[in-house]
Order: sequence, then C-alpha cells, then structure tokens
Amino acid sequence: MFCIKCGAKNSDEAIYCQKCGALLEAEEQTRIARSITSQPIEKLETIEPEDAEKQIFSISPTLMFVKIGYGLTILGALLLVAFFSVFIPSVPAWMLVIAGLSLLLIPAFYHLKHKIVRYTLTDSKIQIDEGLISKTTRNVPLRTIQDVTVSATVPQRMLGFGNLIIENAGETGSRIVLKNINSPKKHADVLLRQMRRLNK
Repeated sequence: MFCIKCGAKNSDEAIYCQKCGALLEAEEQTRIARSITSQPIEKLETIEPEDAEKQIFSISPTLMFVKIGYGLTILGALLLVAFFSVFIPSVPAWMLVIAGLSLLLIPAFYHLKHKIVRYTLTDSKIQIDEGLISKTTRNVPLRTIQDVTVSATVPQRMLGFGNLIIENAGETGSRIVLKNINSPKKHADVLLRQMRRLNK
C-alpha cells in the first residue's frame, strides 16, 4: 500500500503512513465499500414490466417478384446492349452501359417499397409499419378483428405466397390487407389462434 500524500510504501495492514503519519484508509470509506458489495446481485438486475407485449411474428412482403424483376431487367439490359452493338454500332459503349444500369432502377424501386413495410403480430395487436424516412405505424387490437381471409391468385399460389385480408370492426368499413406474404395460411392460423387465446 502506498501513501497518497508522500508516496512511501507501507504494509497492507498499516493504518498510518510510517514516513509522514497520514491516514492511509478512512474507516468510514471502508464501511461504505462493504455495504455496496454486500448487496445481493438479484436486486441489481432490471425487472421487465409484467404488461410487456410478446412478439409472435414479424414479416415483410415477399421479395419473389422483386427478384424476378431483377432477373428480367438484367436480361433486358443484355439484349439492349446486344441489339445496339449489332444494329446501331455508332452508339458509344459507355452510353449502352448507363442505359442498361438505369433499367435496374425499376426493380430497385419496388425492392425499397417492399422493404419499408413490416407486419408484426404481438399477443394483443397487429402492428403495421410503413415508411423509410417518415414512418407511419398503425395498431389494430386483436379484439376488434371480426374475420381473417386468405386470398391468393394463381401465380401467388404457385410461388407459395398470398394476401391476408383482415376485417376490422374497430373502424367503419375498415379492411386491412397484408399483401404478398409468404405462407399466408400459416400466418392466418397463428393469428386466429392468438385471437382465441385472447377471447378466453
């Protein structure tokens, strides 16, 4: 143990400095340190509130069409470059590259549009989040839902996704459509099961 005033080395059991006589460890500080360390660890842990909502699932619209769009756009860009290089060779190559890359903006727009939508089911509500910079959140309590319908066109059924249509009694003539979600029947079953649990 070193003295904080003169820096002299003292034994660990010493109370006063052997060189300058300064008090090495105050009795009151020792008592405070002991009272802090004697607290049980359980009291220091944070306790979650009892009414915290439990998230059951959180999904976004499928990106299947977007991926197909990217593929078709790349194919179209290659065909465009091939057409101009064969039939109109006077067009500079850099212009063809820019024209081909600009076609990718179309599927990129729909990709962004799908990514900014999120459907979340908790144990008491459906939450719909939309927007990238300015975000809009809509909450639909499960107790106000009257009917849940699964709708899918032939292409949607072939690719394994569809729409989940929710009739909401809380608002006049309100119909909520969760568009283009993967395994819509499975998510509808989970939603109906949670509604039954809530109404018990």
